[in-house]
Amino acid sequence: MSYIPRLKKEYKGSIVTRLIKEFSYDNVMQVPKLEKIVISKGVGAAVNDKKLIDHALNEVTEISGQKAIATMSKKDVASFKLRKGMPVGVKVTLRGERMYEFLDRFVTAALPRVRDFNGVKNTGFDGRGNYNLGITEQIIFPEINIDKINKISGMDITFVTSANTDIEAMQLLSELGLPFKKKKENDVKSVVETKTLAKETSEDDAVVEETPEVDATVEETPEVDATVEETPEADESNENNKEN
Repeated sequence: MSYIPRLKKEYKGSIVTRLIKEFSYDNVMQVPKLEKIVISKGVGAAVNDKKLIDHALNEVTEISGQKAIATMSKKDVASFKLRKGMPVGVKVTLRGERMYEFLDRFVTAALPRVRDFNGVKNTGFDGRGNYNLGITEQIIFPEINIDKINKISGMDITFVTSANTDIEAMQLLSELGLPFKKKKENDVKSVVETKTLAKETSEDDAVVEETPEVDATVEETPEVDATVEETPEADESNENNKEN
């Protein structure tokens, strides 16, 4: 009997049935599935030091269990001293059994080692069922020896699914084990933000309502003009006295 990864066996055994019940699919072929996982890492400093590409290739290869390749620049950029065809990054694409094995290691071993981990963000979907996740430190993977790394750097992980909507993709990835942040926390934050904005707007309105008092003092100034206009009567009385 051939080896089957744990997540692949769980997907075919129970996850498919739960997704059919939740989204009421008519056919099993409509159930979304994980197609591939792409791990990419940009190494912009490799323009001056080509050894950084070798370190990145070794790290991504150890993390994924598959030989990584270098990505080349597509055009010249004089301000960055970049020439077309120079290596500026590393990537690897995982499919099939290696994809499920990497996801299993990522969920069970790597994510729990993240500092102050509260779940992955649920805002990384692109609207077409794909999820992008950024890792800030490569030392969360147990395959990396912290004594042999050149420097701490991050990478991007893209989960490509066959789902048509982000809701279906999020449900699929959560069933596979990705711990998304709970919606209650986001709702509480949004409520707190709305309350603070309401307080700030009410204070601004109070300040604006107090300003018309200054206008009232300005409107009282025409009384001075009225006193000035009364002076010609005094001049006429003085002229009549002189004629008499």
